[in-house]
Amino acid sequence: MQFLGRLVETLNTVTNLFANPYRVREVLLSEYGSHNRVMDDGRVVLYRTTQSWDCLLINPNLPQNAFRLFQVSSEVEARTVFLQFAAKMRPFYEVSPDSLKVDTVQQLSDCLRNHPHWPLAHVAVEMSMKESFRHNHIMCCINETESEEGMTPLHLACKKEDVDCVRELVEGCGVRLDIADKHGETVYHYAAHQSSCQVIELLSKQRSIGVNHLSSSGETPLHIACRLGKTDVAKSLLNCQASCNIVGSHGYPIHTSMKFIQVGCAEAILEADPNQIQTEDTQHGGVPLHWAKTADMVRLLINHGCALNYLSKTGETPLHIMVKRERFECAMILLVHGAETNAKGERGNTPLHLAMKLDNLDLIKALIVFGADVKSPNDFGETPGLIAARHSKGNNRKVMLNLLYSIGAERCYPPSPDSPTPSPSHTARPPPGKTNRGLGYDDIIGIATVLGSLSKGLDAVDSDEYMHRRYDRLLCLDGGGIRGLVLIQLLIAIEQTAGRPIRELFDWVSGTSTGGILALAIVHGKSMQYLRCLYFRMKDEVFKGSRPFSSVPLEEFLKKEFGEHTKMTDVTKPKVMVTGTLADRHPGELHLFRNYSPPELRHGPPYMRTAEFQDLTQPKDQLVWRAARCSGAAPTYFRPMGRFLDGGLLANNPTLDALTEIHEYNQHLKRKGSENQMKRLGVVVSLGTGKPPQVPVTSVDVFRPSNPWELAKTVFGARELGKMVVDCCTDSDGRAVDRARAWCEMVDVPYFRLNSQLKTDVMLDEIDDAVLVNMLWDTQIYIHQEREKIQQLAQLLLSA
Repeated sequence: MQFLGRLVETLNTVTNLFANPYRVREVLLSEYGSHNRVMDDGRVVLYRTTQSWDCLLINPNLPQNAFRLFQVSSEVEARTVFLQFAAKMRPFYEVSPDSLKVDTVQQLSDCLRNHPHWPLAHVAVEMSMKESFRHNHIMCCINETESEEGMTPLHLACKKEDVDCVRELVEGCGVRLDIADKHGETVYHYAAHQSSCQVIELLSKQRSIGVNHLSSSGETPLHIACRLGKTDVAKSLLNCQASCNIVGSHGYPIHTSMKFIQVGCAEAILEADPNQIQTEDTQHGGVPLHWAKTADMVRLLINHGCALNYLSKTGETPLHIMVKRERFECAMILLVHGAETNAKGERGNTPLHLAMKLDNLDLIKALIVFGADVKSPNDFGETPGLIAARHSKGNNRKVMLNLLYSIGAERCYPPSPDSPTPSPSHTARPPPGKTNRGLGYDDIIGIATVLGSLSKGLDAVDSDEYMHRRYDRLLCLDGGGIRGLVLIQLLIAIEQTAGRPIRELFDWVSGTSTGGILALAIVHGKSMQYLRCLYFRMKDEVFKGSRPFSSVPLEEFLKKEFGEHTKMTDVTKPKVMVTGTLADRHPGELHLFRNYSPPELRHGPPYMRTAEFQDLTQPKDQLVWRAARCSGAAPTYFRPMGRFLDGGLLANNPTLDALTEIHEYNQHLKRKGSENQMKRLGVVVSLGTGKPPQVPVTSVDVFRPSNPWELAKTVFGARELGKMVVDCCTDSDGRAVDRARAWCEMVDVPYFRLNSQLKTDVMLDEIDDAVLVNMLWDTQIYIHQEREKIQQLAQLLLSA
């Protein structure tokens, strides 16, 4: 039996040697009573058995038990590792004997072997044995660095995000926070790489220059947080006096946030130091707006008051950069907030020059729609039109040149292969047989100047005479949601051709829905360019989610633009009438919101009423923003405004209703004996929101189905019929225009109808910038085609 026991022991020993000689096991100390005790140091003992060398750690709580730390066959290995264990295990079993379990001893053994050159303090952090920090052997190396990375124990604790160890080291041991590792990183750098703000808050209890130390890679802890997008860490560092004014490898921290598209970090920096909005990078002199890569980043910077047209050291605005990088969405945000489209940058190039070189049709259209000049030369004498001819390639060349020609640009001819490249001292020349009449726009209406004869006429107009015209001029604006941008583009063309603000060109302004909002904006003196930008910004705020949209953003928008307490009668010139539909009765009635007292009407007998209705609010008590909201309460898009629905249900083209109102107003003056205040109409201008192309309709047949196929046909027919009914009821073209024209011709009043033909149907709640830019591009083409008509209209408006 004794032989069998020894055999089993030998087999176990051999198996252990081949398996894992450093696997910790709990054994009885009595098992080693007959073996030779070779070395001992405190509670660590080395035994020589028949088959191996065994190292034991005697359990401080149970002296009869021990932990076998290893069992190896090599004497050299055994003695070497024994000395290492004996020297380094003492603090751990002396300070916290109760924590010694098999798993703990195993982890300690593995750590000592894997990191033989680590000081004891590092081992304590790795083991999370914060109680052992007070041991003298550990305290003496509390600020030492290990040889591999140059980390201190606190570096390691921050890397592990061990809050308890960090707290003990900072509060109880007084460690240094300014020591850098081999990469020049302090404990703050390590904390910035992690996501624990608590660690940074603990570090901040001691003031240290380490929080703003530049690492070997050129980063402060704040740079790291901004690069990695750790917003909470960035905020914690800023609370710990981290500086935003240190230049790193990616510029200042704000530039790092821009480069790596970290909106939260950028916002945290701007909240801590608003002056960072204009911080120039050292290489190019670009402010954060030059570095922005997404629309959200651009919006953030604009909301914090950045300069839209800031020139970098290279002479480029942010718009130049967005065009060069082909960031369409970013460029659109800049444009709709008023960025200068004709700013000249490096070598005199405008953003349009750069867009032409890139053959980017979307950017070219957007820039031109917002007023970019195609005939503006750069330092080489090249216009954007000529660049289009030189640089457009393949199919794009024909498309590009045709597009430019369609809005009034002269034909530009690309140079022959033998033509020399233009230099700053040589301007571009036309091909043989062509006169040098200039390249680019002659008359993009959006940028058109007044003709010479017209300018003379304007100079001759006396200001007093201008304010006391013989004839009234009426402007009517259709409804159409976001397609109100078409109205704005047409108004800009009229305004710039006439050389006077729209508000001064008309005595009466009427509008429905989006046209009603614009009518009120005109009366209150808002510029057309501002309104164009406003509409692009407004759509993103108002058309959120699914239909019907929440009314709150629209109402807040209207309150902000018109004032929460502004009354309709606060501005009386020109006279304005905005349509709404009274929907608290059947049949519904058209209502006009006015900034003047309504005329007393002499109609026939009214509808017989079966109930009493609430009295209507008088103009002197009517709030402007509420009038705008009532007119724009389009069913299925927004909820009703009290008892009002969208005026487009009864008068999407308000021309006839406006003519009727003016007639009734004059008749009212006549009955009062105030004929001297009466003025006949001298011109009527009606503007539409774009005509969608006509498309075929398969079926509008609605019937009782008798089989599944007929059911599908009926459903499809019902949908098409419903859409047709709505479109017919709200149609602002066709017979609505014919009736208005006929009415004006009968009373000998000039009538002008302007409404661009759109290539695609644009939804009333469209939010895609590219779609809207194409819509305005179609409008620019139409403006060029109708340029003579617009010039005639401008002369008539100025002389009426």
